[in-house]
Amino acid sequence: MGGCPALTDPSTEWPGLCPNSGAAYLFAILFGLTLTAHIVQAIIYRKGYSWVIAMGALWQTACYVFRSLSIKYFANETYYAVWFILMLLAPLWTNAYVYMVLGRMVYNFTSSAKILRFKAWRFGLYFVLLDIFAFIVQALGASMASGNNIPQSQIFRGLHIYMGGVGLQQFFICCFVGLAIRFQRQMKRDAPVTDQRRALRMLYTLYAVLGLITVRIIFRLVEYSKGYSSGIPVHEAYQYIFDSTLMLIALVLFNIVHPGQIMPGKESDFPSRKQRKAIGKENVRGRMTGDLPLYEPSNVQIAEPAPQAEKSPTDPKIDETTVTYPFGAEWLQEEHEFNIVVVQEGVNGAGGKPWVKIVLAQGTVDYETTDIHLGRDMSLFAAFKRHINSTGARVGGSSI
Repeated sequence: MGGCPALTDPSTEWPGLCPNSGAAYLFAILFGLTLTAHIVQAIIYRKGYSWVIAMGALWQTACYVFRSLSIKYFANETYYAVWFILMLLAPLWTNAYVYMVLGRMVYNFTSSAKILRFKAWRFGLYFVLLDIFAFIVQALGASMASGNNIPQSQIFRGLHIYMGGVGLQQFFICCFVGLAIRFQRQMKRDAPVTDQRRALRMLYTLYAVLGLITVRIIFRLVEYSKGYSSGIPVHEAYQYIFDSTLMLIALVLFNIVHPGQIMPGKESDFPSRKQRKAIGKENVRGRMTGDLPLYEPSNVQIAEPAPQAEKSPTDPKIDETTVTYPFGAEWLQEEHEFNIVVVQEGVNGAGGKPWVKIVLAQGTVDYETTDIHLGRDMSLFAAFKRHINSTGARVGGSSI
């Protein structure tokens, strides 16, 4: 220990410990790998909101890069302050991503697209704003406490502010978990069994990540409860076990169970403000009902009224307007390589139930159904996809 310059040099920024440069290099590499994976997954799954989890991985990677530099240049106050602040704040990005993912799950796996009175797109936004508030409080405290050549009174004040921000973060997490449990119950009531299985994989991942963040928060509260006199800050192993490793596992969990796997395609994204306004904000429903027409082919054509054969009085009356979608339902073609031959829809009499006829060509296999019932303003393709998922039917050997 006596030969460690970072410990023995009077100009050192390191408070009473000889830091391990090998551990810093290792975690910089590990966080860099999960960062690369998150960037690739965001591109593959086309999930723009995944920049948030990528940013969390970037901050973690940068933290250990600057920690390595601070170990080498132990008298440099800037390197020390940067890694210290990044280490304290980086997990907030992961926390925010959890909030964003559950908001999208509410939209995709419930019929009402809301929990209690919170709409899916508002639900995630509110919690992200709360996370940002906790971020600001923690950043203020961390910036005041960073560095070695500052008064002890300022360090204690900064640590107390940081701990207050951490406590707020944990309070918001507890409120969030309560709403997540409410969502889980609602989903079991609304969603088909096949969708529930997918959703539960994602939901359990969110619970696990929040559990890891909670353990880290408890560690930080214990660590700084007595300032630097607690002894924990001068034992580097505690930080790597109860902070670095836990946050690395959280990032890797999102690599293994990525939201893009559970909620693929553009149709799983939130409707735009323009789309919500088009049908009325209060009328927007969750994707379990398919009420909002999203990501349909732009080349929809209204066919000429087909000549109707004379019907007996017992036959249902069919409206004359028939909508024909020529080849091109994008979500089927791009994600499932299915070609649509024809899609027609009509209504059984005035105010009656709509019907749909869909013929798909996949090699020599055709699929036709007339028993898909559409709700008001329901997307034709969302209804078809829901029908296939709920009945377990298969098209061309592959379920949709």
